[in-house]
Amino acid sequence: MKYQFLDDMGSFEASAAETVSYLYLPLANEAGVMSSITPDGHGDSKLSQERFLLEPAVVESLQESMVSRNFWCCIQGEDLPWSATGYSLWQLAEKMGGQTRGTGKAGTAGAAMNAGNADDTGDTMKAGLLWQETTRQNENTGLEAKVLNFCPSANEKAEIMRVSLTNRGEHPVTFCAVTAIPVYGRGADHIRDHRHVTSLLNRIAVKTWGIEVKPTMVFDERGHHENEEFYGVYAACSDGSSPVGAYPAVEGFVGEGGSLLAPQSLMKVLKKEWKGSCMLPGTQIDGYEAIGALQFPEKTLAQGESCSYFVVLSYDGAGKQYLEEEAVTLALEENKAYWAEQAALSISSGDKSFDGWMQWVSTQPTFRKLFGCSFLPYHDYGRGGRGWRDLWQDCLALLLRDPEQVREELLSYFAGVRSDGSNATIIGNRPGEFKADRNNIVRVWMDHGYWPLFTVSLYLNQTGDYSFLLEENTYFKDRQLCRGEEKDEQFLPGMDPFLQQENGKRYRGTVLEHLLIQQITQFFDVGSHGHMRLRGADWNDALDMASQQGESVAFTAAYAGNLHTLGSILKKLQEKTGIQEISLCEEAGELLLTEAGFYGQVFKKQELLRSYCRKTGVKIGGRKVNISVEKAAAALEAMGLWIQKHIRSTELVSDGKGHHWFNGYYDNHGRQVEGVRSNGVRMMLTSQVFTVLSGTAADEQVEEIIHAADHYLYAPQVGGYRLNTDFHEVKMDMGRMFGFAYGQKENGAVFCHMAVMYAYALYTRGFVREGYKVIDALYQQSRNAKVSRIFPGIPEYFNGDGRGMYPYLTGAASWVVLTVQTQMYGIRGEGGDLLLSPRLLLEQFDQEGKAALQCRFRGHTLKVIYENGYGKEIGDYELTEVTAGCESFTCGTNGCRIPAVWFDGQEEGSIIEIHGTLE
Repeated sequence: MKYQFLDDMGSFEASAAETVSYLYLPLANEAGVMSSITPDGHGDSKLSQERFLLEPAVVESLQESMVSRNFWCCIQGEDLPWSATGYSLWQLAEKMGGQTRGTGKAGTAGAAMNAGNADDTGDTMKAGLLWQETTRQNENTGLEAKVLNFCPSANEKAEIMRVSLTNRGEHPVTFCAVTAIPVYGRGADHIRDHRHVTSLLNRIAVKTWGIEVKPTMVFDERGHHENEEFYGVYAACSDGSSPVGAYPAVEGFVGEGGSLLAPQSLMKVLKKEWKGSCMLPGTQIDGYEAIGALQFPEKTLAQGESCSYFVVLSYDGAGKQYLEEEAVTLALEENKAYWAEQAALSISSGDKSFDGWMQWVSTQPTFRKLFGCSFLPYHDYGRGGRGWRDLWQDCLALLLRDPEQVREELLSYFAGVRSDGSNATIIGNRPGEFKADRNNIVRVWMDHGYWPLFTVSLYLNQTGDYSFLLEENTYFKDRQLCRGEEKDEQFLPGMDPFLQQENGKRYRGTVLEHLLIQQITQFFDVGSHGHMRLRGADWNDALDMASQQGESVAFTAAYAGNLHTLGSILKKLQEKTGIQEISLCEEAGELLLTEAGFYGQVFKKQELLRSYCRKTGVKIGGRKVNISVEKAAAALEAMGLWIQKHIRSTELVSDGKGHHWFNGYYDNHGRQVEGVRSNGVRMMLTSQVFTVLSGTAADEQVEEIIHAADHYLYAPQVGGYRLNTDFHEVKMDMGRMFGFAYGQKENGAVFCHMAVMYAYALYTRGFVREGYKVIDALYQQSRNAKVSRIFPGIPEYFNGDGRGMYPYLTGAASWVVLTVQTQMYGIRGEGGDLLLSPRLLLEQFDQEGKAALQCRFRGHTLKVIYENGYGKEIGDYELTEVTAGCESFTCGTNGCRIPAVWFDGQEEGSIIEIHGTLE
């Protein structure tokens, strides 16, 4: 497979996409429809875990299952029916090298595959955000089929399929069209739990324009209840005709001994013997697996003549207005416009393929907002929704696009923080909705307190809205106490999940208080080596078997950076608002102002934390104390400095051959994880990312880390920097990752999320070429579709073969957007002002010496154009002049600052073109 971009909106054309396994696109809308589709129509459609219209799909079933969105043409004079989606027994045999019917020769696809050229099968595919159109042609008759699929962006719970047929042959073609879309119509759990029994609940009605499937009840052995929801497949022809009837039961459609690949009912259609087996509108059949197999009247197309069939996959009758051409065409244009608006940014550089790739990457955070971390074929876990970490990281790109819209969501998320600094892990569907763990699984991810401050810091810099820190919210309450080590036996299911004061009222604290509690509780939650306890895991969820003695040096460094950041934010709050004191709950104030002499005393720190947690876990006193900004900021900075000094003095390791890096972990036996062992060198990328990003590593140590990472982790053939070296051990005292095959997922794959964070960290420390190298390696691997075998976008990781895995739903996308805009193009907010400080390599400019990025800032659309007229390389040029409209702005060694008040004085929602001269 290979693809090329067609426009600046991310639309592309791919050849031989149907020859690649596990390949799919998402289709979705804000009405709640979440679909996936392969080039041959496999995939599923659902609204939730309990409402699947199409049978739930996992990545293996994309190849193994016969269930698909199929459309058949029973062509007069042909012995066998032909599938417009390429999914018939005979067409599959041809694709694998069999003979074309009636020719005695290998078909186009089969010949191409036999010749080892899978880029020329004759079938093509065009796709974009978020739509897909495939083109296939029947070689015997010249009948061409274009199959379009997308979800309308309007508030319609439906998916649209349009099949356009054109006679490209020399003679008239007469055919009978039949749709074939199996309707699963129930919850995902029933794929193996009472699958047959739940089919007995189905009532399948044949209507004028299709079929409707309404189960009598929702089957749940904990308590069945009456069902009010239904599913539909509707269809119409462009000549205005409706189906003559339907085969509403899978059993009747495929026939005894038949299959969805070779339905016996279609053989009857070819022989004109279908009457009697095709059910007419107004009839009903009960107790079977359902299928939208709708048969149309016979039709003849003259040479060059076309017709279209419109098919709607519907929830509760939605979308029937799309059964005609004008409505489908308009819906497609609206869909394209909607998704174009979802892109966090768009760029113009010297590599148009990179620009197109970025259109997809910058839209991926919206995919995850809609899908959560489930509901695509690779993401076959969970029951929908996002995790705590995802809430905050997905906001990074969304903040760059529209921080005002995200403000209320950000505030609502703080309701998930517990008074002990940990947080809820069951996240509801509404912003700010958090639930107690139904399974009583106690698990604390020690990194969870890191992400809210990182995200809020970006928000403050983009907006200058420091009053946000003084907004108030509640705290989450459940049975879990003392960071998972104790339980509140008095807290019962169904109780109010909010922390209460001793007087029975819900306790509320400022956003600033929530952030402070998250950072300072983590500072005191240390293990025997003085680093923060790993507990259930950190960012790497697969480090989940070291909860007793494990420590995460990597995230201890990360929190050190946060402590410095929070100290700086306090000073900026004072500058912006004039506030001299901050208000905290009494218990947190005591912890914050602990004497610095105790910082190095492990047992004392643990004792202080335990005392704090017990005072605030069941109920909180509710008394507040005022602390001066200077005193609070000084305490935070002292904590951060102590951590950094401790790590620098204890965790630098060497291979004895000139390579140095930081150890990032201690295992469940309290042993240092990284360094040289008898079976090889052990190095982990995460450890290096956070020592660099936090400033823990000095500049000369950053250079040493780069050399060590290049030597031990860099693998350009699979996309760049691996997450770790091969430990050659199933390390049961560290985590499940070491049970994975090396090169897969968290065990040594090129894990894009952490790789991009490495790039971001390098850019922030001034190592521009090295940061670009990371991003470029990921991009080059993604675009090399013959190896990565994915459509545009960034996947979760590249495996040991270089294949892209778990595409679309990954936090890596937000970090690419953040890195490209704020570091590579150097367009970022700082206290509400706009700072321009480009760090582009010469190769990133186009032939005219220009590089541009379009983004949002303070309610305006910005188009920033850098002009490198002298063709200078990074390090040789400076930003010397910036103009916006008719005004010029002063540039200095750190770039150019355009104050917030200038933007606020422009017409609301205006498009502002900014030119920057590089000399």
